[in-house]
Amino acid sequence: MPEDVISNVLAERYATAPMRAIWSGEGKVRLERELWIAVMKAQKDLGISIPDGVIESYERVKNQVNLESIMQRERVTRHDVKARIEEFCDLAGHEHIHKGMTSRDLTENVEQLQVFRSLQVIRDKAVAALTKFAARANETRDIPFTARTHNVAAQVTTVGKRIAMFGEEMLGGLQQLENVIATYPARGLKGAVGTRLDQISLFGGDAAQARSLDAKIVAHLGLPASLDAVGQVYPRSLDFRVISALCDLASGPGDFARTLRLMAGHELASEGFAKGQVGSSAMPHKMNSRSCERINGLHVVLKGYLAMAAGLAGDQWNEGDVSCSVVRRVMLPDAFLAMDGLLETLLTVLNQMEVFEAVVAQELQRYLPFLLTTTVLMEAVKTGAGREEAHEAIKEHAVAVAKDLRTGKVSTNNLFDRLAADSRLGLSTDQFDAVFEKGRANSGDAAAQVDHFAAKVATLAGKHPTAAAYEPGSIL
Repeated sequence: MPEDVISNVLAERYATAPMRAIWSGEGKVRLERELWIAVMKAQKDLGISIPDGVIESYERVKNQVNLESIMQRERVTRHDVKARIEEFCDLAGHEHIHKGMTSRDLTENVEQLQVFRSLQVIRDKAVAALTKFAARANETRDIPFTARTHNVAAQVTTVGKRIAMFGEEMLGGLQQLENVIATYPARGLKGAVGTRLDQISLFGGDAAQARSLDAKIVAHLGLPASLDAVGQVYPRSLDFRVISALCDLASGPGDFARTLRLMAGHELASEGFAKGQVGSSAMPHKMNSRSCERINGLHVVLKGYLAMAAGLAGDQWNEGDVSCSVVRRVMLPDAFLAMDGLLETLLTVLNQMEVFEAVVAQELQRYLPFLLTTTVLMEAVKTGAGREEAHEAIKEHAVAVAKDLRTGKVSTNNLFDRLAADSRLGLSTDQFDAVFEKGRANSGDAAAQVDHFAAKVATLAGKHPTAAAYEPGSIL
C-alpha cells in the first residue's frame, strides 16, 4: 500500500505556482545549494584553498534534487542539514561546502531569502489590486448610494467612494509592507553564537576577512540591510513584523469583501457569477459570494499565523534555541501561501464584480428622506424654528414612517409629505422638493475623495508598471 499523503490545502487550492515554488522542498534545497556555492566562491576569492574544478562540480549537480534520498539520510543522521550536506557532496564528488558554517548560517539566510522574495511577490500583487480598486472606484464615482453606519442607513455617499475607502485602507497596508521590504535585514554568516568565530578561525584569525565574507554573502542574498550584533538566529520579532504587515495589507480587502457580501445579500452588487457556477446544491436560485467568503476566511488564517508569530517574538533564549523551529516551518510558508491566495481571489473579484444601479437607486429612493433629516433640520432652523422643537417633530414623523414601512401600512416613504404638513417646521412642499432633489446627488466631496485615491494609486502604478498590469490566474 502506498503511504498516505496529506496535502497542504493552502498550496494546492489557493496559492499560485510561483509562490509554491519559493516554499517547495525542492525550491529550498536549490536555494541552499546556491548559497553554499556562493560561500565557496567568496571564500576562494578571499584566499581559502578550494581546488580548481570543485565549485564547477557542485554547480553541475545543484539542480539534481531528490527529496526522498535526502529524507532517507535524515532518518539516519536525525539532522536535516547534515543530510542535505551529505547528499550534495555525494552528488558533486567533493567535500568542500559548509566550511566554517553552522546549520543556522545556512537555514536562517535561506529562509530569509524565501521571505524576502515572497514579500516582493505580495507587493506586486497588491499594486495590481490597488490599480483595480482605483479603476472600479472611478467607474462608480458618481453613482449615489445609501451609506450605512452600524449597518443602518445614514447619509448619501457614492459607490465609488465606498470602494475607494477600502482601497485606501489597503494602500496604507502596502506602505507598511514596503517599509518592511526596504529595511529587511539579513543575518549573514555569523556562526554558532554570532561572533563569526569559525570563519575567523578559517581565515587564520583574520576577522576582517571573515567580515568581508559576510558582506559578500549578504550582497549575494540581495537583501537591503544586514544585522551585525546578532546571535545564532535572527530575532523572531522580525517574523512578527513580516506577518503583521501581511495581516495589515489583508485588512482593506477583508473589509471590502465583507461589505460586498452584505451588498450582495440586498442585491445591490455581486462578486460575479461564472457560467456553469452553482451557488447552492439545494437552492438553485442562490448566487453565493463564495470568493469574498474565501478572502475573509484566509484573513482569519493569517491572523492565526500572526498569533503564532507573536508567541515567538521576544521568546528566544540567550543567543538562540530551536523551540521556534516547528512553529516557523508551518507559519512562514503557509502565511505567504494564504496571502497569495487571498490576493489572487481579490483580483478576481475586482475583475468580475457588478453593481446593480437600478437596485441601488431603489434603495436610495426608499431611504433618502431619512438620510436628509439633518438637512431638513438646518433648513427649519434657518426659517426661524427652534432647533429642539424641530428635532422632536422630525423624530416623531421619522419613527412613525419607519414603523409604517416595516408593517406595510405604507409602501413608499412619505416622510417629507408629513413634515411639510407640520407647522412646527415652517417649511413648504416646494422647499422639501428642493431639499430632496439636491440631496439625491449631494454626497459631499465623495467624488473628490475618489479622485484623490485614484491619483495616489496612479503614482504607485507608475513606479511599478509591470506589477500594476498583473492579471490573476483562474481560481477554484
